[in-house]
Amino acid sequence: MTKDNINIKNNNISLPDNFVDDVRTIIENGRQQAYATVSLIGIATFWNVGRRIVEEEQKGEKRATYGTQLIKNLADELIPLYGNGYNKRNLDYYKKFYLLFPDFEIVNTRVHNLEWSHIRRVLSVTNPEARLWYLENASHNMWSVRELDRNISTQYFERRLAAQLPAKVEDLPQTTERDPLEYIKNPMVAEFMGFHRDAIYSETELEQALIDNLEKFILELGRGFAFVERQQHIVTDTSEFFIDLVFYNYKMKRFVIFELKTHRLTHQDIGQLDMYVRMYDDLVKGEDDQPTIGVLLCTDTDNTIARYSVLHESEQLFAAKYMTYMPTEEELRREIEQQKQFFLEQHKNIDANQKQ
Repeated sequence: MTKDNINIKNNNISLPDNFVDDVRTIIENGRQQAYATVSLIGIATFWNVGRRIVEEEQKGEKRATYGTQLIKNLADELIPLYGNGYNKRNLDYYKKFYLLFPDFEIVNTRVHNLEWSHIRRVLSVTNPEARLWYLENASHNMWSVRELDRNISTQYFERRLAAQLPAKVEDLPQTTERDPLEYIKNPMVAEFMGFHRDAIYSETELEQALIDNLEKFILELGRGFAFVERQQHIVTDTSEFFIDLVFYNYKMKRFVIFELKTHRLTHQDIGQLDMYVRMYDDLVKGEDDQPTIGVLLCTDTDNTIARYSVLHESEQLFAAKYMTYMPTEEELRREIEQQKQFFLEQHKNIDANQKQ
């Protein structure tokens, strides 16, 4: 029997050699093409939105007379229809995209293999020649957003000129692998990209289940909390972040953000929370609001702990001023442990039913 024949033994079918590999190659190629197509269409859409904003602002004149208010009002109309991808901050980015790259045909040759996050990072580059160079090299060498950010931050373009490093994109090191998790960023193509619920994502599901119940639990405490947003999207010039839960406490007159991790507490987690607190104070907090409080919740199978963060204030001062209104560590621990048990029991029952 040849390699290409199908062997049947004990009712088990042995597939021909290379057959599965061929099908997998077809699927992987299809996913990459779909991802690239969606990214290209998205980038072109954002450029056209920016173009239309500039046209409406200028009305044939050289300078806009009512740009800020126009963009804000446009965002108010678009967000209910299309989500936060069209909030004021992003619309400002789309406008800047058009202004920095008014000839899209030139840009279009440099955006293959890229996504919008690449474009947004390049918008911070002041040198026009460097902007085009970074786009071309990121596209040709399939740089991840992190690689692009590192090269821009370390002034690779300027160093290349100074040291006469390779000028052609073909001479630069290439990235041959794309992180599969990047596909999940775009919900429009996530299903086609092959993401589905299974045991691999059980930790993420647990985290989401805990967030779902913590939101209700904190509001039920009745200590002045008003719910603001879940997975709040915070964007800086170079990065974007998602904060798990955001509340406003009207008794303390300050925002309170909650971050939950399904692993043991790490120094990186604490640093991330403090960074979120600083960003929230810089980007969101009003003049009449008090400094933001951050609450870090870390949980594993054996232990649940909470850590509170208020920058520039001591733990003793924090406890004396705020613990009357904040949930205690014991209350949070007890609630998380209870919800963890509910989650684990639920999944045990699901697994048992599937095996029957």
